[in-house]
Amino acid sequence: MTTMQQLWGGETDKAVKNFPVSGERVPTRVVHWLARIKGDAAVVNAELGLLDQAIADRIAAAANEIVDGQHDDQFPIDVFQTGSGTSTNMNVNEVLASIAGEGVHANDHVNMGQSSNDTFPSAVHLAALDVATHELLPALTKLEASLAAKATEFADVVKSGRTHMMDAVPVMLGQEFAGYSAQVRLGKERVAATLEHVGQIPLGGTATGTGLNTHPEFAAKVRARLEAATGLTISAPLDAFEAQASRDALVELSGALKVLAVSSIKLSNDIRLMGSGPRAGLGEIELPSLQKGSSIMPGKVNPVMVEMLQQVSAQVIGNDTAITHGGIQGAFELNVAIPLIARNLLQSLHFLANAAELFAQNCVDGITANTEQLETYAEGSLAVATALNPFIGYDKASQIVTEAHASGRTLREVALELGVEQKVLDEALNMRAMTTNQH
Repeated sequence: MTTMQQLWGGETDKAVKNFPVSGERVPTRVVHWLARIKGDAAVVNAELGLLDQAIADRIAAAANEIVDGQHDDQFPIDVFQTGSGTSTNMNVNEVLASIAGEGVHANDHVNMGQSSNDTFPSAVHLAALDVATHELLPALTKLEASLAAKATEFADVVKSGRTHMMDAVPVMLGQEFAGYSAQVRLGKERVAATLEHVGQIPLGGTATGTGLNTHPEFAAKVRARLEAATGLTISAPLDAFEAQASRDALVELSGALKVLAVSSIKLSNDIRLMGSGPRAGLGEIELPSLQKGSSIMPGKVNPVMVEMLQQVSAQVIGNDTAITHGGIQGAFELNVAIPLIARNLLQSLHFLANAAELFAQNCVDGITANTEQLETYAEGSLAVATALNPFIGYDKASQIVTEAHASGRTLREVALELGVEQKVLDEALNMRAMTTNQH
């Protein structure tokens, strides 16, 4: 639901005129969290005897409306604005005051005990913590489970391993999928490991970290209310001045997302290559057929979910570069690229959450193995001669490989011709035995 009348005031008008940059607004989640903070701040200020209870109640009620999405059209300021987010903080103050009604002042009442410099980054941290906790981590759990299920399904399917994109000793298809599942699990752990720091918010520092113009109990009481209402782990920073001046925790989270994106590209590349074909590629697995792959070639099927995941991953890596640059923009007591960081970090979180769930559901869950093709490649690989090394030595095994490759014959044929006993070949060239870890 949206509001028809304009609820913002003069400071918002100035910002709209000053920043007609991208047409992209500050992420709605940040606005909602900023309103939530201000609603709880009003309640706490009333408890501390600093704000009239009736005014506090009206501000809290207005904040609830914003959090519920009733006034999303009242926050028109471009995301590329003043680096502290002051424009959006003032915008939220004005809208809250307007909804709360006569006698409520945007600065004196709504912004009491606060500064843009501590409330806006706090809202960004909490928005990121919320999306990571409730969207990204569950989606990664789903993708990890889907890959693990395929690892179990393909546990006895032998295939040719590949290193340097060349034939290598055999592995199980299930071992490869178990590796992909582990990549996602480790990525999930990396993201989760950053959230303690993300949940440490600078609220209460006001302008420079000193807490000027706020009650000593204000920040702790607001954090407690936020934590109780959301179930998120929200805490005081290790140091107020570090928290005010830097956005290192957000850069850290973005770095974990970048690693996850790199992992996603690796595993999806493998899946795309194994599924290439159906006749002129590897054709080792089949991917689900989701839509027509060509407007001119009948019957063509493309790995569309792989391509989606890789594009999302590329965007996340690009976002991380911007976030890294934004993180550098701290000088003395304030970072001045917080809207940039917010925009890119929340996009990365949202994109990866959606992409992971869709890739699991629309690709991984439907993959099937072409066992005949896989075993043909494994049996035909010259790299399996490696298993002969302990029996006949590296040099003789190399001789067998060279002759087999030149003549087009199998390793077994050439090895028998060169005097290797059949029982040695049967023991050494057991494909499944080669895939068992003997270390």
